[in-house]
Amino acid sequence: MRILVIEDEIRLARNIRKGVQTLPSFVVDISHDGEDGEHLALTQDYDLIVLDLMIPGIDGLTLLKHLRAAGKKTPVLILTAKNAPEDIIRGLDYGSDDYLGKPFDMGELIARIKSLIRRSQGQPDPVITVNDLQINTVTHTVKRGDKLIVLPALEFRLLEYMAYHKGEVVSKTKLLEHLYDYNWEKFSNVVEVYVCSLRNKIDRDFPQKLIHTLRGQGYILSSEKDLENGG
Repeated sequence: MRILVIEDEIRLARNIRKGVQTLPSFVVDISHDGEDGEHLALTQDYDLIVLDLMIPGIDGLTLLKHLRAAGKKTPVLILTAKNAPEDIIRGLDYGSDDYLGKPFDMGELIARIKSLIRRSQGQPDPVITVNDLQINTVTHTVKRGDKLIVLPALEFRLLEYMAYHKGEVVSKTKLLEHLYDYNWEKFSNVVEVYVCSLRNKIDRDFPQKLIHTLRGQGYILSSEKDLENGG
């Protein structure tokens, strides 16, 4: 999952990135002003935006208003030193999905990020199930039947993204956009490698295959039965 942090306090932004990226689910881009942040939010495909209200250039509320006016439905978590009810209400009215007052606990921020992403993906349960495969988005563990499967961070991130979109064809470009930061084009040849490695760990020892390639389109995580039925 790819997150954009728009925060002008450089140390805080770096600490957020460091804290969030300790988990295998996330990669984080950073912007320190409203104009650059708005450009990234409008032109890149993020799973969530962490937005400070008091940023130079375009302020956070105006940026949020522009995103929603442009039809961007990306979940937005507002960070604010303004904890007055009217400021919180304005943020929610402008289209934010949640807010967190400064100073905050990193654990709470990460928990809210996870919750917002699950909600935006229509997956309130932290455990995503595909046939006998279970992906726990809280503990970052994977099981196939009774077998615990240990995955490195990038493979878990890829599998988790496909699981959120189970039954859907996910293109190579879409996977790259959500596996890496804004430099994702540099890694355009690695998706096939990671998918192959995942197949060896997820499917090799099981008669029912779950990871499928649709030539020229992308990949799909689905049981063979559901794939044959078109879902």
